[in-house]
Amino acid sequence: MHLRSRTRRSTLAAVSAVSALAVTLAGCSGTTKDSAAKDSTGSVAKASANPDAALKKDLKLAFLPKQINNPYEKIVDEAGIEAAKEFGGTGKEVGPSDASASSQVSYINTLIQQRQDAILIAANDPNAVCTPLKTAMKQDIKVVAYDSDTAKDCRQLFINQASSEEIGRSQVRNIAEQLGHKGEIAILSATQNATNQNTWIEFMKDELKKPEYKDMKLVKVAYGDDDDQKSFQETQGLLKAYPNLKGIISPTTVGIAAAARYISSSSYKGKVVVKGLGTPNQMRKYVKDGTVEQFALWNPKDLGYLGAYAAAALASGQITGTEGEKFKAGRLGEYTIGKDGEIILGPPTVFDKSNIDQFDF
Repeated sequence: MHLRSRTRRSTLAAVSAVSALAVTLAGCSGTTKDSAAKDSTGSVAKASANPDAALKKDLKLAFLPKQINNPYEKIVDEAGIEAAKEFGGTGKEVGPSDASASSQVSYINTLIQQRQDAILIAANDPNAVCTPLKTAMKQDIKVVAYDSDTAKDCRQLFINQASSEEIGRSQVRNIAEQLGHKGEIAILSATQNATNQNTWIEFMKDELKKPEYKDMKLVKVAYGDDDDQKSFQETQGLLKAYPNLKGIISPTTVGIAAAARYISSSSYKGKVVVKGLGTPNQMRKYVKDGTVEQFALWNPKDLGYLGAYAAAALASGQITGTEGEKFKAGRLGEYTIGKDGEIILGPPTVFDKSNIDQFDF
């Protein structure tokens, strides 16, 4: 009994000594990039914004697209990398060769180890990338989603190309006008989990419920996985499976180019309408040969440029991602953060024979 009592006293003394040492060490340590302040829930506490703060020099920005060989995202990322040079920072593009849901995770983990100041990501899946992105934010690495969003609590900002609702509804309005509001249509999307694609498609479906579209029918949503050959094959499959198909909406630059390529050299040319989102350089030949009457897109160079400045403003403390905060994005001027950290680039441009040669991207 006496021995157990002495052992217990010794143990309590040792615990007290360790606790005292821990308090002393904690009192000597500062908040570093690896030990960002946490709030009562364990999340990273949001600092106050200082709109008058200067952009920091030597910021390191990393762009992580859906896939590294996507022509559209290459334009976005290269523009962002060039923008970083304007404020004395550096940028780079890294990413997977496929657009699967989890393919971006290992790249995020590497960027965290490299101590990037900001990660800009076009998410293949809204949730698959969340765990490593939350780890990044806890280490004071800023996270900006662009083009395709993550779950809202996995980033500080989302740079949206245009109003998601307007993109979705306008696609239906435009194809309906060309079809006389009659006929079967299909959608050729990117991947099944792409946040932006799914959001636009939901607005398309909702638009189609209106009385003016009662003679139109959405027969299929197909997925080309942002792969040129698969999108080409999916187009062929749609046309064979639905012989009365009158139109295809492809809200992805890879998909619309592949669909137009297939139709341009087939008996469906002039009979099946192709609409969607594409770049002028991809679509110029199909507009000029009559395969595609018109399509739409925002300027991807501006999207990358805005993303870089937003990330720099975050990393410099000018903004925190709170609704109503403002910051300047170089030549694009001032932007205001909207609900849930969303920043909208602006309305898309409609391209047709009359204006397509005015653009080079």
